[in-house]
Amino acid sequence: MDSSSAVSVWSMWHWADIQLLLIFFIVFSILGDYFKNRRTGSFPPGPRMLPLVGNIFNVDFSKAHMSLTELSEKYGDVYSMRMGQSWTVVLNGFKVIKEALVTQADCVADRPILYLEGVDICNNKGVVFCSGHMWKQQRRFAIYTLKYFGAGRKSLEPAVLDEFTHLATYFSEHQGRPFQPHFAFQNAVSNMICSLVFGHRFEYTDEKLLNLMAKFDRAFQLHGSIWAQLYNSFPTLMRHLPGPHKALLHIWDEVKDLIRDEIKEHKKNCDPMNPRDYIDSYLTEIHKSEGDVDSTFDEENLVVCCLNLFSAGTETTSTTLRWSLLYMTKYPEIQEKVQAEIDRVIGRSRLPSMADQTGLPYTDAVIHEIQRMANIVPLGLPHMTTRDVQLGGYTVPKGVTIIPNLTSVLFDKHEWDTPFTFNPGHFLSEDGRFVRRAAFLPFSAGKRVCLGENLARMELFLFFTSLMQRFTFSMPAGVKPTLEPHFGMTLAPVHYDICATLRHDE
Repeated sequence: MDSSSAVSVWSMWHWADIQLLLIFFIVFSILGDYFKNRRTGSFPPGPRMLPLVGNIFNVDFSKAHMSLTELSEKYGDVYSMRMGQSWTVVLNGFKVIKEALVTQADCVADRPILYLEGVDICNNKGVVFCSGHMWKQQRRFAIYTLKYFGAGRKSLEPAVLDEFTHLATYFSEHQGRPFQPHFAFQNAVSNMICSLVFGHRFEYTDEKLLNLMAKFDRAFQLHGSIWAQLYNSFPTLMRHLPGPHKALLHIWDEVKDLIRDEIKEHKKNCDPMNPRDYIDSYLTEIHKSEGDVDSTFDEENLVVCCLNLFSAGTETTSTTLRWSLLYMTKYPEIQEKVQAEIDRVIGRSRLPSMADQTGLPYTDAVIHEIQRMANIVPLGLPHMTTRDVQLGGYTVPKGVTIIPNLTSVLFDKHEWDTPFTFNPGHFLSEDGRFVRRAAFLPFSAGKRVCLGENLARMELFLFFTSLMQRFTFSMPAGVKPTLEPHFGMTLAPVHYDICATLRHDE
């Protein structure tokens, strides 16, 4: 055999060795993944998994809340999925979600490590995506400070109603012609949280804020996409790959830069004895806690806390208001009943107040039904078990991600007479009084319940009631309202045109 033939034979055997090594590695990886991640008898059941990626492709991320609800029909109210190498348990139905979030609240009080939201955007700081001592200290401070400046209290009513006058002026300027209310609602609601956090509001024509609100929309869509899930499952890889997740990180960097500018301005004339807003109070707390090793107060944490409050305080309430107009155009007879009740109880000579709420049971019921049907945060925010816990007859170990599927509660057939029909009667007694429902959980429940719930409730009541008092809403001629949502971190309506007619012109 000549040398060239020998080399050829050696190369062939060498390539065969490489192929065998690759096959061995693949088989070994698959078997290792299977034995490492197989479900035990006491762990919740769930769909079959693919090697390495788990159940990522079992979920349609364009409608994740529906996918997860459909899986519950096959695997039960408590079932498991593996996203990459991390286990997730999905809870469905009012009974089991109440058991987890309320009865065993201490066991599910933490957040899982979300590499996109918690690590790379929030730097493991803030009040939403952190856990333990930092979360407790920052949440306690945020609740106290926002209450001090009137959030959810009667003292803030004038500010909400003043903001409504700006919103009403913007609506009136269109003189009944079609316009998009999207950014006007975002601006109005963001101005309320801005007044609490930054100490001032923005004009509706402010180009910086308009640009920011447009990017907010894109960011919340991406947070609910498969790109976010891939990032959280494979962070090291995704940090080096191009894709929409890069744009998402850039958007939040811009928001943080805006917040840093606000902090710089506050530091110029902050008076510790007379704080004007959340930022002033936080800067004072940073100074007071210098040298305290247990303190989590620093300027970077202030940036992230403001980011959390600004984004959460804007998106959910403004989106609910956008849904409210769509439902009123879809059901004009309900809009007429709301207006008749407002005319009877308040009239048109003054703006509504929170004191009117008990006298407007039908209006209050409509607002709650809009929240239920709109299902703004369909999957809540993820929790993580702090120790082994029994849920629905299964054992969920410490460190497992918990997804409370709020969709399954707001549409639970055991809790609502007509779960898939817009029916204000869900919140009314037989004699027409407003009835609170335990299964009404749009703000989640337990220790991680939305800290802005009281503010959001006030804003929704005052804005909605004032709008119904002042205007009648309809779709442009020949256009029907579309109630199909656009899925992201929240369920939002697609952008739409609407007509707002001043009622004294009717």
